[in-house]
Amino acid sequence: MNLALFDLDHTLIPFDSGMAWTRFLTARGVLPPEAPEAYLACCHQYVAGALDIRAMHRITVAPLAVHPRAQIEAWSAAFEVAMAAEMTTKIPRDMRALVARHHEAGDRCAIVTATTRFIAEPFARLFGIPQVLATEAEWRDGFLTGEIDGEPCHREHKLSRILTWLPSPGGLRAFEQSWFYSDAASDLPLLQAVSHPVAVRPEPALREHALRAGWPVLDQGP
Repeated sequence: MNLALFDLDHTLIPFDSGMAWTRFLTARGVLPPEAPEAYLACCHQYVAGALDIRAMHRITVAPLAVHPRAQIEAWSAAFEVAMAAEMTTKIPRDMRALVARHHEAGDRCAIVTATTRFIAEPFARLFGIPQVLATEAEWRDGFLTGEIDGEPCHREHKLSRILTWLPSPGGLRAFEQSWFYSDAASDLPLLQAVSHPVAVRPEPALREHALRAGWPVLDQGP
């Protein structure tokens, strides 16, 4: 059996799922009108190295801490419906076809993302990808705390999450072939661990690394 792993934001989808979620909740009056701008400011600080992923999670998830888990899950289901309506216009055909080819080949597929699980899972269902390894939000007594449970699924922790998830012994070596598709240089630990690393619409640092290493670079359009 082969293994196909996919990053989510700017890889499977050409946008930020957290921003899509924020706009979705803002449009329904759950979050204040300034929430998307505040989220974007967090993203800019994070990219500039002025905000770590735990702080970003805390800022973006804290406003939802007053709502019970059942309500968060209901919004996640409604978010899936909203994203399904945009699937044919916003998700590149080439990426949808790529996932379909891995499914048809019988490859084991998973999304591996720093995005919070309740935001990532709707996209996994839309792509028919059964497994999601994501950043886990911390819950206490049925409510979000605003903190991350364990390590964020980011940088080297993506690789450690994969190795924990896969059956031992063997890990990635148990598969005849393994792919990981990503846009981000922060994913280099996992990209370098698979037999087929693929850069998808990569940021400049990853594009430079991929070209130097002879990795495929995919620049699909809609």
